[in-house]
Amino acid sequence: MTLHDDAVLVLKGYEGQEELRQGYLDHLSAHPDGMWKSCSAGHVTASALVVDPEGGRVLLTLHRKLRMWLQMGGHCEPGDPSLASAALREGAEESGIEGLTLLPGGPVRLDRHAIPAPCNWHLDVQYAALAPAGSVAAISDESLDLHWFGYDEVAEVADVSVVRLLEATRARLSA
Repeated sequence: MTLHDDAVLVLKGYEGQEELRQGYLDHLSAHPDGMWKSCSAGHVTASALVVDPEGGRVLLTLHRKLRMWLQMGGHCEPGDPSLASAALREGAEESGIEGLTLLPGGPVRLDRHAIPAPCNWHLDVQYAALAPAGSVAAISDESLDLHWFGYDEVAEVADVSVVRLLEATRARLSA
């Protein structure tokens, strides 16, 4: 199975955000290269909100290019067998934390956002990753900083997409 096929299956099984979900599926149908950075019409990305549920906190990265506090994430790579593995890889690479595990149940949210050229659009499939107890983060070269924020602090530093992702993650954690 290709990464493109996996993305289609994941999106077909995703419940919620119907209009956006269908837009992702339409994009992948119209663009065979819709998983890759080379697709100028936009491309699917994978991200992971790193969460420490016991500590009531999330790890955010101060993105080097965008200069915004965001969840870990980015472009899919040819070696990624699935969207979930891409999100987990990005989470580990950008946080420096080994042993992350994805929150069960598949993607938590979808978010489509404009990005400076040449990318133009990211069609982000957003997961949540649980950090092992005692995790120590390490800044990657994609970040200016990493910081653990309490759940109640996120709205003060991050944009609405991160706030919505945290809300959906907390709802799934308490279900």
